[in-house]
Amino acid sequence: MDTYTAVKNRIYQLCEIKNMSINKLSTESAVPPSTLKNILYGKSNNPGIVTIKMLCDGLGISLTEFFDTEEFKNLEQQIK
Repeated sequence: MDTYTAVKNRIYQLCEIKNMSINKLSTESAVPPSTLKNILYGKSNNPGIVTIKMLCDGLGISLTEFFDTEEFKNLEQQIK
């Protein structure tokens, strides 16, 4: 799995856990809906750490909590 897919999956997972729609996450995190949808639908394959931090703030979690999953721990090396 690549990093982009892991980030996208984690956002969906956290929204489900928090019972939060994508639009609600956008509002709570102050990330424009277009930016969030670009991340989720593949138009933006490299979301910045500041954007991810804002999403974490909207979800009420830390960056550590966002990335602390088996999916991220087992990512393949991107550069070979």
